[in-house]
Formats: sequence, structure tokens, C-alpha cells
Amino acid sequence: MSIKLIVGLGNPGPEYEQTRHNAGFWLIDQLAGSSLQRDKNFNALIAKTRIAGEEVWLLEPQTFMNRSGQSVGAICRFYKITPEQVLVVHDELDIAPGLAKLKKGGSSGGHNGLKDITAALGTQDYWRMRIGIGHPRTLNLQQGVADFVLHRPRKEEQPLIDESIERGVDIIPMLIKGEFADAMTKLHTIAK
Repeated sequence: MSIKLIVGLGNPGPEYEQTRHNAGFWLIDQLAGSSLQRDKNFNALIAKTRIAGEEVWLLEPQTFMNRSGQSVGAICRFYKITPEQVLVVHDELDIAPGLAKLKKGGSSGGHNGLKDITAALGTQDYWRMRIGIGHPRTLNLQQGVADFVLHRPRKEEQPLIDESIERGVDIIPMLIKGEFADAMTKLHTIAK
């Protein structure tokens, strides 16, 4: 089994473009370059590309985060993509900036985008790449979670988040080839 669809989570519109909640979009933007096109059928920006010799769909839902499952469910049904072939890239409060983690399945951890995708796919059994943005509490910020994710990273956090996204992009070919264990090891191991 290999990845056929890579979904980046975020919110559409220029006011959200640079916010922490759009970390998933940032990774897709790196993979897609300028090839994303609006597709009304899926209510998303979408591109078909080749990675590691295989055709892969890239998707940025334009439904706002909490309704991401509408786009993901629609494209999976149309192209007969199974949940095990889906990688969802999203911001993660419980991981520090500069780190990224890969896992298959599990709970949404309170992430509304994941909750909606799980409902649309009828299972939690899809891959997730979690891009660490930190938590306002662990970063000693007096800020609520909703406010935190809808703001830009601080100047010292942005390069760390960018590095973890670059490491995420680096392992995508391994995921396309079905080398999940090796990809996980490479992503989770940070060179000192």
C-alpha cells in the first residue's frame, strides 16, 4: 500500500495564509509549486503530480478547517482512493516547533479538521503527518488555543516550522513507495 492522496489542512483566504493552522497548506504548496488549480467539484485546490514515479493527488480543501472532510471524502469516492492511501498533513499543538511526526490512525486529538475527515472516510485508519507548532501553555503564552492557531508563528518559531516541513517533504517519496517504517525513522530522527 502506498500514498495516492496528500491532503494539506488549513483555512482559505489571505487573512489565514500565514497562520499556524495552515502548516498543512505550506507543505502542499512546496510539493505543488504553482500547479494547484481550483476544482469546484471537490471544493478544493488540487493538483495531479508524479512523485517517485507514481501519480499522486495533492489537495488543499477550501471549506475551512472544520469541514475538510467534504473535500477529502469527495475526491476519495471519485478516484476510489482508500483511507490507507491518504496522508493528511496538519498542524499539531502537542509537538514543539521544529518537530514533525508520522502516524497511522488514532484519535483526532481535538483537531476539528481530522474529526471531519474521519467522519467523511468512516474510519481513523489514514496516515497523518503532524507538523509541530507548539502549545501556548508550553510556550509560556497567555493565549487561548483558538487564538494561537489563527496567528502567525513568532519569528523564532517560523524557521523551526519551515525546517520540519522540509523534512516532511523529503520523506514523501518514501511514503509513495510504501516505505512507511523508513520514512517514519527518517522524519523522527533529527540530525544534531
